[in-house]
Amino acid sequence: MITWYYCLEKTAVDIPVCLVYNVNMLSLFLPVFFTVFMVIDPIGLVPIYLSLSSHIPQDKKKLIIRKAVFVSFIILTLFIVFGKWILSLLGIQPGAFFIAGGIMLFIISMEMLFGRPSKSKTADNEDSEEGVSLAIFPLAIPLLAGPGVITTIILFTGGDTNPAVYLMLFISVIITLLVAWVVLNFSGLIHKVLGNTGVSVIERIMGLLLAGLSVQFIYNGIVKLGIIQSLSAL
Repeated sequence: MITWYYCLEKTAVDIPVCLVYNVNMLSLFLPVFFTVFMVIDPIGLVPIYLSLSSHIPQDKKKLIIRKAVFVSFIILTLFIVFGKWILSLLGIQPGAFFIAGGIMLFIISMEMLFGRPSKSKTADNEDSEEGVSLAIFPLAIPLLAGPGVITTIILFTGGDTNPAVYLMLFISVIITLLVAWVVLNFSGLIHKVLGNTGVSVIERIMGLLLAGLSVQFIYNGIVKLGIIQSLSAL
């Protein structure tokens, strides 16, 4: 909005340029945000969290949620900063990771669509192991900062990335984790209002959208590897 008002003070010739800049930034941000949000899937965490925390006193739940969100933020921020260098260190071409990441996100989307519990988001009661906190496992890892969202971050930071994408990822992670914090704190109320059916419907809609994004990632990876030519170049 600051850029918009600044543009209004300029000549009429400059206004369209600023408008195009704003639209382009928005078109870059929306796919980043929605992919991060759909992969973390805060609403879909409600039933899992309720089953994991059923034995925990109410006064400790807020502390656990706060700790889980903070740990997840640190982990995801580290991958935003160093994700690109991880690919370089391992010698993985961005196109190859786009294809692998797209396939992984497609599998996650199918699990969401068909209502199957994701293998990357199941705890199997391992949180009861001695010395392992529920806030760290499985709430922070893998529920909030699981392989799906880590893959998503590396996908967006790999290759010749617009520097603005790093800021967009950072903002997307903050917004999504804040939503997750609110959702988990009011998980009991949300589950009562939406019910199992409501939560299931929302998760399936997000799974459908994620499926489309994952196919786009696979297509972009094939283009980056030079296997096929981009349709926009034809």
